Amino acid sequence: MASVSIDEAMRRAIALAARGLGTTSPNPVVGCVLLDPDGEIVGEGFHAYAGGPHAEIVALAQAGRRARGGTAVVTLEPCDHTGRTGPCSHALIQAGVARVVVAVGDPNPVASGGAATLRAAGVQVDVGVRAQEAEAGNVAWLTSMRRGWPYVIWKYAATLDGRSAAADGTSMWITSEAARMDVHALRGTVDAVIAGVGTVLTDDPRLTARNLRDGTLAIRQPLRVVVDSSGRTPAEARVRDGAARTWIATAAEVGAGPDGRVDLPALLAELHHRGVRAALLEGGPQLAGAFLAAGLVDKIVGYVAPKLLGAGPTALLDAGVATIADAIDLELTDVTQVGPDLRITALPRKREA
Repeated sequence: MASVSIDEAMRRAIALAARGLGTTSPNPVVGCVLLDPDGEIVGEGFHAYAGGPHAEIVALAQAGRRARGGTAVVTLEPCDHTGRTGPCSHALIQAGVARVVVAVGDPNPVASGGAATLRAAGVQVDVGVRAQEAEAGNVAWLTSMRRGWPYVIWKYAATLDGRSAAADGTSMWITSEAARMDVHALRGTVDAVIAGVGTVLTDDPRLTARNLRDGTLAIRQPLRVVVDSSGRTPAEARVRDGAARTWIATAAEVGAGPDGRVDLPALLAELHHRGVRAALLEGGPQLAGAFLAAGLVDKIVGYVAPKLLGAGPTALLDAGVATIADAIDLELTDVTQVGPDLRITALPRKREA
């Protein structure tokens, strides 16, 4: 096998890390490539599920003795603590690895410190190779760990003129089956799906991740969260069907904001405490407006159908915008056709203080 550069190895490690998306939480996604002293790949791995072996351990097992004197290329700083698994920093030292190249430092104070331990043992450590790309692949976990609440994605579906339902309230289906399948794949990458009680009362959604072609449920289901200030969720609502865990978050339990409704920052802090690192906000328009007005949305994924209604509910209500100067500016990061619909991905721009 031909030797590869450190840059090539990191690109491979980032691709490996992506295989763990949706299955590792509350842990990060991590990829690792091990090179022998001649620069040949002798081991590679990724963190596949919480509690399972870390990427470095998988790669070391593949490499065996060929890791000695070699280089470990890893997307996140090797952990330095003993949890459900042992510290990867110690495993790398024991394997005789001479150099460790890291994309991003670990912001988790419980697990960080691996770089310092490695350097103290005489291992060369370099940090920052393809950091931006590795950050993007692990954005939800990194964001959540740095600030203490989940990375929030607002997902909506609407017609080209911004309607989420017709004037008579019908909304099935605004978007195509292809777009709805794409949404279910998106649900499979997050830890929680959030909806307001109004959506539950109007649409009675299941909020599960499933295969629309045969109705089967995904093996891993996100926590279903109903933001229900006064506890109006019916006992027979489908979110209570036992197909996935459900939390009916009331103001009495979470705490109330100035408007008497569920305090959203407190809600997100509690979700973080429960191990939620990425959450998908799915409805309805009033709750989405409240999240946006509070600056709690990190990413927007909109499915826009090539239809016009001219009347009916809109996908978004009051988001704290009173004049055009207060509009929430977005940075478009992707526009992709999904079936006949468009999937538009955007990031809210940070406002100047």
